[in-house]
Amino acid sequence: MIMSTTYLLYLAISAAITIWVARTLHDRGRIFLVDCTKGNEKLADSINDLLVVGFYLVNFGYVTLALKYGTKPTDIVEGIEFLSTKVGLVLLILGVMHFFNIFIFTRMGRKKPPRRVEGGSPFAPLTDRASGQMFSPP
Repeated sequence: MIMSTTYLLYLAISAAITIWVARTLHDRGRIFLVDCTKGNEKLADSINDLLVVGFYLVNFGYVTLALKYGTKPTDIVEGIEFLSTKVGLVLLILGVMHFFNIFIFTRMGRKKPPRRVEGGSPFAPLTDRASGQMFSPP
């Protein structure tokens, strides 16, 4: 009885946390993605929706696989320890995924530095990578 109750609590808590985090990141992350995509709102919204789908797949996949592993609780104390370990791992995975996504999109949104034209001579003019226009150094 304790084992099935603990499993049901684990699934309910993990699902609630995953759904709450996904909705929060979707709502609050839009402005960040619009900035990373240089104002392209359609692209930012599309990426945002795809991230939520991937987020759900990874987290619910982990939650269901993790049910099998670990010491099975036989009393209330073990049930609480089991629950805290499982939910704690879910929270860690959510955090790691969040920071990984922030890292990737921050790098994606950075402007590339200008490059040298004509074989890389230090006296050659600089160009903007995106537009190809030449400009002088500051």
